[in-house]
Amino acid sequence: MAVKEISANGISIKTSDVVAMLDEGNIQEAESSLREGLSLNHELMTLARQMMQEARALLGRLEYQKGNVEAALRVFEGIDLQAAVQRFQAPVEKTSSRRSRSRSESLQQVSQHAASLVLEAIYLKSKSLQKLGRVTGFDIGIAEAANECNSVLDAVEKIFPQGIPEVLLDSRLQDIVSKAVELLPELWKQAGMFEEAIAAYRRALLNHWNLDNECSAQIQKQFAAFLLYGGVEAGAPSLGSQIDGSYVPRNNLEEAILLFTILLRKSCLGVIKWDPEVLEHVTFALSLCSLTSVIATKIEEVIPGIFTRSEQWIDMALCYAGGGQNIVALNLLRKLLSKHENPNELLALLLGSKICSEDCLLASEGVSYARHAVAVAEGRSGHLKGIALHLLGLCLGKQAKVASSDFQRTQLQTEALKKLDEAISFEGNNPEMLFDLGTKYAELRNMHAALRCARGYIDATGGSVIKGWKLLALVLSAQQRFSEAEVVVDAALDESGKWDQGPLLRLKAKLKTAHSLAMHAIETYRLLLALVQAQRKTSGPVKSITQIEDERVNEFEVWQGLATLYSNLSHWKDAEICLEKARSLNYYSATTFHVEGIMHEARGQTQEALAAYSNGLLLDMDHVPCKVSLGALLWKTGSKALPVARSLLSDALKLEPTNRLAWYHLGLIHRDDGRVADASDCLQAANMLEELEPVESFS
Repeated sequence: MAVKEISANGISIKTSDVVAMLDEGNIQEAESSLREGLSLNHELMTLARQMMQEARALLGRLEYQKGNVEAALRVFEGIDLQAAVQRFQAPVEKTSSRRSRSRSESLQQVSQHAASLVLEAIYLKSKSLQKLGRVTGFDIGIAEAANECNSVLDAVEKIFPQGIPEVLLDSRLQDIVSKAVELLPELWKQAGMFEEAIAAYRRALLNHWNLDNECSAQIQKQFAAFLLYGGVEAGAPSLGSQIDGSYVPRNNLEEAILLFTILLRKSCLGVIKWDPEVLEHVTFALSLCSLTSVIATKIEEVIPGIFTRSEQWIDMALCYAGGGQNIVALNLLRKLLSKHENPNELLALLLGSKICSEDCLLASEGVSYARHAVAVAEGRSGHLKGIALHLLGLCLGKQAKVASSDFQRTQLQTEALKKLDEAISFEGNNPEMLFDLGTKYAELRNMHAALRCARGYIDATGGSVIKGWKLLALVLSAQQRFSEAEVVVDAALDESGKWDQGPLLRLKAKLKTAHSLAMHAIETYRLLLALVQAQRKTSGPVKSITQIEDERVNEFEVWQGLATLYSNLSHWKDAEICLEKARSLNYYSATTFHVEGIMHEARGQTQEALAAYSNGLLLDMDHVPCKVSLGALLWKTGSKALPVARSLLSDALKLEPTNRLAWYHLGLIHRDDGRVADASDCLQAANMLEELEPVESFS
């Protein structure tokens, strides 16, 4: 109902005159007119003040919409939010009569409309201060804007302590509250006050603001992204907001993953719209803690129609491969590359060949994938063809290790080198190809070419990658240049971080051992052991099972190295202690039984040594050191065991053609059997390999 005229004390004022003054921007004149006309009537004076507050809110909104931010600010300055809150807080009297209830509901509607106008005015004031702060570059203006926006939310909580009534959920008031809740943390971030921003985000998500699903999801996404990329460590939520027995994130990463996971779940249930950025963020977050297999389950839960089947299977295969579940990933790729699906999918072919290149038993399958990838990439992309040739070379090299004959092995190794050289012609700036080519040359004992590739890799990477230094040191050790290899390792230790020095310290200890510096080697092993144990005790980000196993294997290898070294020095008590430490970490290890057999053999305990070597082979039938040591020990026992010894050594050479000890003992067996020519060839091969034997295997 519009009020045309206000009368008091015999004086009447037309509302049209007041509105005309307001339209001209004469707020002070309009306010003075009302005060003069209604000065003796308190109720009407209160109504006039309310009208002036609403008038300021309307005029300020008009100026803001026109883009006159400074003018809007001057208008908004006259609005008293606290007085408005107190007025809106006045309880509505409970009356029994229908007429009183009707009047009360009418007043309540008027009060709620006025509340919406005033709250919107303060919200627009906050937006105006934000815009001015951006223009002037002062954080003070942004902080003031955040305080104004915060006052809007405080006012809403005072006006509606039980939450906004459901009847107002679709009103303009709810729209203002939603915008203010979303704006406040952004203002605190722009002002550089990150703790306040985190508190505002949690307040937005934990308090009852009756936000719609999309608005709530947007706030969750912004908060999770801030936790993930903001670089500010957020403390745990307040105890008052925690529910007994509920999960409480320990750090930013866990809280971000939790929020993103909730958003993904909502989108899968159709509660909110699908947002591809959420999946990208959660993929990055889970990758940081090596939980890529969890990403695969999230991709699998995505509602149909978002991804094609090919895209979904490739993404899942990538995630499973990143999590170390290569067989699961390969099975997905096999389905995708079948003739009924998409056999020419280049990315799937490359990923399949990459997975197969890491396993000798899958190498032949990887060769077929890589050859097909080369054919598909022909004429499409020189870069992808280079990658396919690189993977083809790696698969051929792995296949050569399980070749059934020397001729086939030589043929495969030659083709592998050829493909790696061809890949470099396409990808000359890819240092990884240079590293793999150098490793292949080193395995074939072409040390000059391997040395050239190792130095080229270090130059290409600026010495920032440890494996380049390690390859160079191994090549130098194979050339019996132990002092130079130690210099290289020391340079690598200077370039690497503390937690990355484990492989280098182990290599340095072996170099000291090869250089007959046993006590220096023991000291280096002690440094390595202290480093490994410190890594195990240091708390850090969430780690995958594979990472934990890798760290335990490192310590296991240290104890084994110490046990072997003490055994060579005939320090049996120390050797046994180190062996027990290794066995406590991994009891069912062929390597542990091999070291135990060496100790028994050195002390003349032949039967115990035979039992240890045999136990090692029972655990791992392809364990080359156990085969070689058992074959050599059987040769020493007499002629009756020579056929078994010959068989064991021949099997060892099929698995590791560059094993010097296997060639040496096989030559001795041939000599005892009277096959002089075969013995001469074997002993000559052993002699050549001895001159080119590294302190560690290149692979």
